[in-house]
Amino acid sequence: MNSNLYPSLYQINTRVWLNRLSPQIGRHATLDDIPDAELDELGNLGFDWIYFLSVWQTGLAARQVSRSNSQWLAEYEELLPDLQEDDICGSGFAITSYTLNTSLGDAACLIRLRDRLHQRGLKLMLDFVPNHTAPDHLWVQEHPEYYVSGTKAQLTEQPQNYLKIDLPQGSTVLAYGRDPYFDGWPDTIQLNYGNLDLQAALIDELVKISQCCDGLRCDMAMLVLPEIFQRTWGIATEPFWSKAIPQVRQAHPEFIFMAEVYWDLEWTLQQQGFDYTYDKRLYDRLREQHAQPVREHFWADLDYQRKSARFLENHDEPRVAATFASDLHQAAAVLTYFCPGLRFFHQGQLQGWTQKISVHLCRAPEQPIDPCLQAFYQKLLDALRMNVVRNGDWQLLECKHAWEGNWTRDCFIAFGWQGDDGQRAIAIVNYAPHQSQCYIPLPWEGLSGQKFQLKDIMSSASYEEHGDSLRFPGLYLDLPAWGYQVFELIQPE
Repeated sequence: MNSNLYPSLYQINTRVWLNRLSPQIGRHATLDDIPDAELDELGNLGFDWIYFLSVWQTGLAARQVSRSNSQWLAEYEELLPDLQEDDICGSGFAITSYTLNTSLGDAACLIRLRDRLHQRGLKLMLDFVPNHTAPDHLWVQEHPEYYVSGTKAQLTEQPQNYLKIDLPQGSTVLAYGRDPYFDGWPDTIQLNYGNLDLQAALIDELVKISQCCDGLRCDMAMLVLPEIFQRTWGIATEPFWSKAIPQVRQAHPEFIFMAEVYWDLEWTLQQQGFDYTYDKRLYDRLREQHAQPVREHFWADLDYQRKSARFLENHDEPRVAATFASDLHQAAAVLTYFCPGLRFFHQGQLQGWTQKISVHLCRAPEQPIDPCLQAFYQKLLDALRMNVVRNGDWQLLECKHAWEGNWTRDCFIAFGWQGDDGQRAIAIVNYAPHQSQCYIPLPWEGLSGQKFQLKDIMSSASYEEHGDSLRFPGLYLDLPAWGYQVFELIQPE
């Protein structure tokens, strides 16, 4: 399989997808029933990675919590007015075992899915949840020392963070999994990274998982960093990721780790071996709708940016089509996906779905397609298949005043790409709610004395420009509110 420097990833809600397939085949669908044609389509769209969400075995204990938590039930009922108990399958992050969920097929189904993806040049990404397990994971009974314990007083004072568990040797109090800023997740039990035997057992799990996929998205990966764990639980720990990742790569050198991470700890996890880290800060700055913080975000070191996973939605975030107006949505997408890093897309995003699906559910409502957004994403994905934006050299371009006193150049953000074969592309966005103008001097040598066709990949527009003027004063832009253009520079033969 070819490996692009800047790959694209497509996340699938596995249980919901199979639920939709089931009526078509007249029985409960498994991974084996995913049509070849649908996998072919994912490859044809230009994706490199397919991330199957929630494939691991879950249990009755967590599912009962999912079906009885009043706050969660209100969320389900808002999404599914005709909600049935069977629609609530429990969170895919309350795991009892890193084996394929029996509702998705037999154990070999996962290997067959991986192999089918490989036949199409696609790689398989799955989840790893380092912070906690389900309450009925075997370790709770067999190795309660692997978990953070509590006292009866803590259970009384903080019932939102602790629970009583019956064990063969008697009852004990254990902590719910949580992060330091919120109450516990009541369908999980917190793992204790102060126990080195627990760390060794988790590394064994990682090595086992790596035999059936090509990469892992590690849930809330920063929670097990020693400084965060100490702050949350008052327990000293040894570093985990810098030890675990190399051990996995001893057996699988090309294995990829992606971290869900927040709180400005992205660089820390990159230094500990993660190939990609969530870029939530870019997403947040785009939501704030101010160009300058977005532009400044791209001042970061290129090595850092190459390891950033850029997204506009995922299973945790609200749907972008429900959060951003269509013109703003498109402008934000051009900035998100034409910069360096891993391009992360979510099932339904390409169709403009607006309803977020809870990770506790295995059924979702039918959602209408937004034809405007669907056409936009088709053009965007076609553009992202260009080798220059998959493997070329990227740089942030300078935007200059169109005339003295015109401050609107500050509203532009522009990227330049150049490939080893001389291919060049430019992405420009007016990230503002008003019309703006600027000049963008192109930085590349060899433009002078030649004419170029500037073909807008996102529309039918095409212009001829002389290389001398592209160098100075630069390419002139006059774009409407949230306007964008993505040009391929073509030298006429």
